[in-house]
Amino acid sequence: MIDIVLPCLDEAAALPWVLARIPLQARAIVVDNGSTDGSPDIARSLGATVVTCAQRGYGAACHAGLLAADAELVAFCDCDASLDPTDALRLAAVDAELVVGRRRPTTWTAWPLPARLANRELARRVRRRTGVPLRDVGPLRIAAREPLLALGIADRRSGYPVETVVRAADMGWRIAQVDVAYTPREGHSKVTGTWRGMATAVHDMSAALR
Repeated sequence: MIDIVLPCLDEAAALPWVLARIPLQARAIVVDNGSTDGSPDIARSLGATVVTCAQRGYGAACHAGLLAADAELVAFCDCDASLDPTDALRLAAVDAELVVGRRRPTTWTAWPLPARLANRELARRVRRRTGVPLRDVGPLRIAAREPLLALGIADRRSGYPVETVVRAADMGWRIAQVDVAYTPREGHSKVTGTWRGMATAVHDMSAALR
């Protein structure tokens, strides 16, 4: 059994597709992070477990979902239909303690060029810091719940995935990467959709590297 944590902020348009793609061997935990578009009610109506996270921030939502999970393995996946939750099963089949999805855009619009270039630089810095040959610190990843909690990840904003990789590498975890399709998201991005969002993400991820 796998718990798939889905941080959610106003993803009403994407939720039906995302939750329809949850594997039978998994449970969806939708972590509502202050939605005003009815996302929590939609998620409940589609059979997901819904957790409310009052503290705003991607990392805060991820951590709330991790605390609510009870499966041995926990996956994290964006809730905007850019990633397919069924890919969590492919990641779970890899013999490693942390498996991260490497986003492979299906179209140029799936991943705006500024965000793609920023991610390339981030991945380079992560490789230099950890020695792990990752090409993308993507939002789809999976690991065992108890070891994840023991990492003591402190970031509660956009640096959460980077800190996960850094702390896991520092602990000597085996870290692997698997290619996953990355498609145009539903709705407006809270990160790459604005210069402020992009700047905040870069700041948070840089802090996680330090």
